[in-house]
Amino acid sequence: MMFMLAVAAAPAASAAAVEVVARDSAGQPVADAAIYLVSASGGSEARSQRTVAVEQVDREFVPYVSVIQVGTVVTFPNRDPILHHVYSFSPAKPFEIKLYSGKSPTEVLFDHAGVVTLGCNIHDWMVGYIVVVPTPHFARTDATGVARLRDLPAGPYELRAWHPQQRAAVAAQPLTLAATASASAVVDFVLQPRKAKYKPPLDRLKY
Repeated sequence: MMFMLAVAAAPAASAAAVEVVARDSAGQPVADAAIYLVSASGGSEARSQRTVAVEQVDREFVPYVSVIQVGTVVTFPNRDPILHHVYSFSPAKPFEIKLYSGKSPTEVLFDHAGVVTLGCNIHDWMVGYIVVVPTPHFARTDATGVARLRDLPAGPYELRAWHPQQRAAVAAQPLTLAATASASAVVDFVLQPRKAKYKPPLDRLKY
């Protein structure tokens, strides 16, 4: 797994931007990869005060992977006509929201960096991930494997990446940005296949 980086001057840009392409060992695009830049200068990063939602739709977590900054509050609205029981045993944020439907009965503050794995105590095929990062500079790759980070202050960074199916951690890549520069990078993942779990037909009489 490696990064390939190219930097070029950007015309009349007031801040830097980075476009990252994630691909697998066959050269195919990788969706749902967390991409983020951490300041290498050790300076403090402004904390987000945002609230984001991870929904339950068609008995799945949507989005499958979320990327948020430390200090973000997350709600878990249930859009299904049945109950869900959302939990995490991850050290970065253990929590539990017992059987409910509709509006999220509680908000969860994610106050530590790390990967949080989500599950449903009723539907064991439901799995989702929240990647909590110590920086406001992050994105998730789309269906084409592309993530774009904009409005970046000049300075030195580490470019980091993570994916739920990666076989090993991806090494951080040093990157220095000027105020009027843009950059592009390629992240190569070695992935294991996502294991499919049996999902029975919806039965509105059972949760």
